[in-house]
Amino acid sequence: MSIQICGAPCCWGVDDPKNPYLPPWTRVLEEAGKAGYSAIELGPYGYLPIDAELVANELCKNGLAIVAGTIFHDLLDADNQESVLHAVDDICRLITDPKLPVLKTHDGQKFPTPYMTVMDWGHDERDYAAGHPDTAPRLSDEEWARFMGNVRAVCERANKWGVRPVIHPHAGGYIEFADEIAKVVRDIPYEVAGLCLDTGHLYYSHMDPVEYLKKYADKLDYVHFKDVNETVYRQVLGERIRFFDGCGKGAMCPIGSGSLDYPAIKQALADIGYSGYITIEQERDPRNSDTSLRDVKASVDYLKSVGYEI
Repeated sequence: MSIQICGAPCCWGVDDPKNPYLPPWTRVLEEAGKAGYSAIELGPYGYLPIDAELVANELCKNGLAIVAGTIFHDLLDADNQESVLHAVDDICRLITDPKLPVLKTHDGQKFPTPYMTVMDWGHDERDYAAGHPDTAPRLSDEEWARFMGNVRAVCERANKWGVRPVIHPHAGGYIEFADEIAKVVRDIPYEVAGLCLDTGHLYYSHMDPVEYLKKYADKLDYVHFKDVNETVYRQVLGERIRFFDGCGKGAMCPIGSGSLDYPAIKQALADIGYSGYITIEQERDPRNSDTSLRDVKASVDYLKSVGYEI
């Protein structure tokens, strides 16, 4: 087992590129380098410029490479599909450009980086139901079939670029709960896409991360780490609130300081022989990004203390 820890712009509150409070992308890369990272995710489409030379210069300046690009779009609405596929092309063109630094492939890593994380997002009825498997509305069989057609088209477009797509169950989207993960694995063949499981999203949506990392070990290509502040999480579950608004209240916290059992997660990853990259995430309000570097360092220091490489 060989694992390398990476970062993501969401630790600086970068989830919606239209948010007026986002920190400059150059600052995020600079602070990611200061945290000791050698790789970072691209973040949502539109945050970093689709300019290989400009991005490559900033990555090299800060000792970074790109571990994954991100599709974080409404994948249900067929009318949105053309713009989503355009975003896939732009992102894949950037992250596969030979000007960008390249990460090594670890022994036992199933697919080389950079990956494309594929997440559904943008539905009020599910956003307000994040973390509530018993009450969240579900798609009909016909709607689900159309939805999976859209998801598969996104994954196949990434594959044409030689980028491995990994479907990421995400709180507040239409791929969140245990039944939906099972249906995704049933309907999207592994040769088309793997899974990116996120320990924090699993916990938030009432699944045991240890159990689910083992359950889907043969489909697991990439992993996200986050931790959950139990007090804030329980408070948020009792409110009618959007997922990221709950994160803005502090539902996510530095790794090792929350409710997740990271020694048990580390053992689970060893048991399944996971090798490759794991990305730290801690969603927050970008207006609090002045504490991002502090919190990222806390997560990094904790993971290094239990034997991970950065």
